[in-house]
Amino acid sequence: MQKLDRLGWAAGMAVTSYGVRIGLRANDPEALPALLDRLPPGWVPESSPVVERLYSLVVGGPDSRPNVRRFNLLYGDHIRLGRTTDLDPLFDTFESDVQLSVAESAPDRLFVHAGVIGWGGQAIVIPGRSLSGKTTLVAEFVRAGATYYSDEYAVLDRRGYVHPYPRPLAIREAATAKPKKWPVEALGGTAGVVPLPVGLVVVGQYRAGARWRPRRLSPGQGALALLANTVSARRQPATMLATLQRVMAHAWALESLRGEAREVVPSILQAIGG
Repeated sequence: MQKLDRLGWAAGMAVTSYGVRIGLRANDPEALPALLDRLPPGWVPESSPVVERLYSLVVGGPDSRPNVRRFNLLYGDHIRLGRTTDLDPLFDTFESDVQLSVAESAPDRLFVHAGVIGWGGQAIVIPGRSLSGKTTLVAEFVRAGATYYSDEYAVLDRRGYVHPYPRPLAIREAATAKPKKWPVEALGGTAGVVPLPVGLVVVGQYRAGARWRPRRLSPGQGALALLANTVSARRQPATMLATLQRVMAHAWALESLRGEAREVVPSILQAIGG
């Protein structure tokens, strides 16, 4: 860390996201806006220089020697996170790491890997990791008139209410393709602004050709499905379990393999009273 501190930093700032203080610095001031653009939604500037996680971006640029280009480097604290000749992959690495860092360390929020939409004053939560099909399902809900809350995390407070995490939807055109970011407005939708109680938890991964044949889960089974996708499951386990119990005290859960999103969404909305 001392070696990094001695480098020439041309730009930097501190921000707070969900109660987690993040520091950013770069040797090229033009790179800082790209880092800010990839922070979790809702971040605010922080006046204190004391942070819990510090990211350092070294932009390589051309070398004085012909046909030689220096590497771009990204550090999280003293650990090197990436080394590339192209900046875009480093920005993607930063985005993934900073969002996970906030999800793991947020003091008053529980982060669950899930897509979330609002319908009829309640939230529908779709737990699942990357490539489970949750973003495609969320996008189809939005096209059907649902309010967009998240395609990455269900952010829960201690009451069990889910808060907006309205980053652009990362939609893949193919399973192996890099996702393309779409603002929800491009899908004809709007982002939620107020916390909602969870009304329904939808459990099940996408499988081509599968039919939606849901079975109702018990509140305990629903809580376990959320627990399996909780980021900080080992931190403050008592608080985590109490939060998930509050979620399932008023919600119900359905489980089934699901096929194409446009075939599943009407059935789910009908189930919740839509």
